[in-house]
Parts: sequence; structure tokens; C-alpha cells
Amino acid sequence: MIVLYALTSFIGGFTSARLYRQFGGLAWVWNTVMTAIIFPGPLGCIFMWVNTVAWSRSSTAALPWHTVMIIASLYMLVSFPLTIIGAIAGRNLATDFDAPCRTKKVLRQVPTDIPWYRQPMAQMFMAGFLPFSAIYIELHYIFASVWGHKIYTLFGILFIAFIMLFIVTSFITVALIYFQLAREDHRWWWRSFFSGGSTGFFIYAYSFFYFFQRSSMDGWLQSSFYFGYMAIISYAFFLMLGFVGFISSMVFVKHIYSVVKCD
Repeated sequence: MIVLYALTSFIGGFTSARLYRQFGGLAWVWNTVMTAIIFPGPLGCIFMWVNTVAWSRSSTAALPWHTVMIIASLYMLVSFPLTIIGAIAGRNLATDFDAPCRTKKVLRQVPTDIPWYRQPMAQMFMAGFLPFSAIYIELHYIFASVWGHKIYTLFGILFIAFIMLFIVTSFITVALIYFQLAREDHRWWWRSFFSGGSTGFFIYAYSFFYFFQRSSMDGWLQSSFYFGYMAIISYAFFLMLGFVGFISSMVFVKHIYSVVKCD
């Protein structure tokens, strides 16, 4: 899994730089560095903390120092350079953003008197709750398999739940972005990302419920491993589903403005 992530870093760098260039970004070096560390950085911090706790307790779950150095070398010598190469290729091959209609330089004034259920936090809650409810049942069996002693065998159902998660996240994010645009708020890009990724917060909140109500884990070592790695898993879902929400919203926005006559 680590080798696969390192080898596909080129795709991340390429996609990030291409989108950043199309949106008119100028600090492309900073964007490339952020792309390279946005996930490995928090992962490395959590891993070092958990591994240090395991070392201090003389646990066999602790990775030896030479394995840690191999993983760090794999990132520095493979993943990071591939991200830079992908970013350079994406920046050079990216075309200008093809706006579907005529745009203005002056920003529209965004209305401020909006009801509470249209506030960003309320929309993030709705956007995260619906996809989470679609995978809630399957999530229980996955937790029991990963953190318990049960064997998971329904991989076909898991694949269907994974696809359903993508579809529901895409649809609910697009719907909320439509309501946002209907009230003359054009700032959809970050809202779509955080709305799509908000399911990660629900997954992490569920991990607390599972730990205290469904598992028999206790102690500092088990708690550190569980909550540390669940934080990384939830963060990974946040980034993944945030990207799904953003791409879906961008396609939707380009489509509606290409068919609607704008003054």
C-alpha cells in the first residue's frame, strides 16, 4: 500500500497543479509542497506518536527504526520527487480555464441575511450525515473486522457501499451548491470541498461510539493506536470525499452556466 501510494504521487501532483493553474493560482511552488505533505505530514506525525508509545511499552507492534527509515526514504526519494515531476507536467500542460459564460471582474455582493439552515456549518452537517447514513451498517462490520476478531468476507457488498458513498456524496454536494448559487452566493469551491469531506468527521465521531460501546479495548497503548489511526483514516476520507464533492460541483457549475443565459 505504501509503495502504491508513492508510485501514484505523480497523479496527485499533476492533478493539483493543473487545477491550480486553471484557477489562476500563482504560488505554484507552495501548492506543490502542500500537495506533497497534505496527507503524508499528518500521517507521519500520528505514526511517530503511536510508534513511540509502542516503543515505550516494549510492544511488538512497534516498527523497528530501520523499517521507519526505509519508509521515510521511500517518501523522500520516490513520492516527493514524483509529486514535483507531476506538478511540473500538470502546470505546463494545463490550459486556461474555459468559462462556460461571460464573467465579470467585479465580484458580486453576497447576501448576509440567510437562515440558519443555509449556514456553512448546517450544510456541512447535512452533506456529511446523508453519505454516512448510507454506509453506517457496513461500517460496523468493517470496524469489527479491523479492530475486533471477526473476519470480513462480504467484499462485494463493501464495493457497492463504496460506490454508493461516492454517488451520495456527489449528489448531496451538488444539491447544496445549487441552493447556494440560487441565493446569489458564488463562493462554491471551498464549500463544496468541505461539504463533501464532512463525512470524515462523522466516521471519526462513530469511532468514539464504537470504542466505548462496542469494543473491549482499554489502556493507553490501545487507545493511542485506535484513535491515532482512526484519525488518519477519517482524514483520508475527508480528503477523498472532499475531492469528489469539488469535482462534482465543478462539473455541475460549468454545465448549468453553459445552458443558462447569463446577463
